Amino acid sequence: MSSVRIASVSGLRGLVGQGLDPIVVVQFAAAYAAGQTAGPILVGHDARRSVAPFRQAVLAGLTASGRRVQDVGPVATPTLGVLVTSRRAAGAVQITASHNPPEYNGLKLFSAQGTVLGPEEGRAVLERIEREEFAWVGWDQVGDVGQLLDPDEDHLERVLAQVDVAAIRARRFRVVLDSAHGAGGRIGAELLRRLGCQITALGGVPDGLYEHPPEPTEANLLGFAALVKAVRADIGFAQDPDADRLAIVDETGRYLGEELTVTLAALHRLEQQPGPIAVNLSTTRLVDDVAAAYGGRVVRSPVGEYHVVRAMLESNAVLGGEGNGGVIDPRVVLVRDSLGGMAQVLDLLARRDQRLSEIVADLPAYSMIKTRVQVGPQELARAFDGMISRLGPERIDTRDGLRLDWPDRWIHVRASNTEPIARIIAEAPAEADAIDLAQRAERCLEDLH
Repeated sequence: MSSVRIASVSGLRGLVGQGLDPIVVVQFAAAYAAGQTAGPILVGHDARRSVAPFRQAVLAGLTASGRRVQDVGPVATPTLGVLVTSRRAAGAVQITASHNPPEYNGLKLFSAQGTVLGPEEGRAVLERIEREEFAWVGWDQVGDVGQLLDPDEDHLERVLAQVDVAAIRARRFRVVLDSAHGAGGRIGAELLRRLGCQITALGGVPDGLYEHPPEPTEANLLGFAALVKAVRADIGFAQDPDADRLAIVDETGRYLGEELTVTLAALHRLEQQPGPIAVNLSTTRLVDDVAAAYGGRVVRSPVGEYHVVRAMLESNAVLGGEGNGGVIDPRVVLVRDSLGGMAQVLDLLARRDQRLSEIVADLPAYSMIKTRVQVGPQELARAFDGMISRLGPERIDTRDGLRLDWPDRWIHVRASNTEPIARIIAEAPAEADAIDLAQRAERCLEDLH
């Protein structure tokens, strides 16, 4: 039986029973607790079928370390980030494997600022596990577990405060919501109800019984997209199981994808308040076009939610996000947030009084190609000079692999954090040009052998 477990600075993920087990989770939770400041630690989870043993393991690791715990129950990942700040907690543990298939589970760890852990904090957790440096306490200091009731309200209030609720309610938008039987169904439906939407809800029961692969990609949402068109909805929203990612389908049934989620949110936010937008190096250049139209600028960071958040804070960005459908509004929470994304796109529709397809048609058109090549990180680094020489870019960025830019196209080549592969993303106005960029990069890698 093969073993699959990935312990990284951003958390833990693995195949249940084949690398991920309660013993590992107890140690991970205890190592995390040993590094947190005084105060309660929140524990939440998405709706995976395997949550029960891992929830108990997390509670055991935290309370055996003397920590007071607030058990939040099934909750969206961004909601847990909101609760850390609103309840002044020392941190939080979310039991989730995000968009991965049902055989996976894992842990996502939060700082006291309501953000995911940064690299230094994450490495410290891993080092404590390696050295078995836990903070076990005696019988008279064991922590207790309390229940946190009504966990959604703080998040809902923050999201609704950022949009024109009356204007959205007046439009009575017809919305199809697919929550993938995850943690976002309850709060997602409630948000749309408060915005006066007529809702067709799919996968709203948080039981982890996925009706399609849970990652909100075009291939996985064919039936959903067809339904949006069939019921004559104004828009379709698809969340991943822990509700930090959002994909969008327009009223014609066209899958707009996750790259356009952050673009539409940026368009809405810049109409409210000009300022910097922070995204990672692999996110569409449509964000740059939108920012330029409003006299703004785009700040790019290495791939990873923490890196985007740090770039947001350093640049005082009005919005951030990633091309995986993650929108980060600093007024709400410094975590990718499908709820904020939904509200902002509905507000954009209400303000513009246009159909979604019409708004998208006014944006420049690009084609993005994503490929992967089997290659180790050391080999990949040796190929970068050849790529630069052959491709002749105007701008070079080496902060996270290699990103090469031209006025209307770009390519990003980086090593995977979890596999011995190189991920190649290329974007250009025409699909043929994006494919050509990706193939030229692949040839540089082939020349290593």
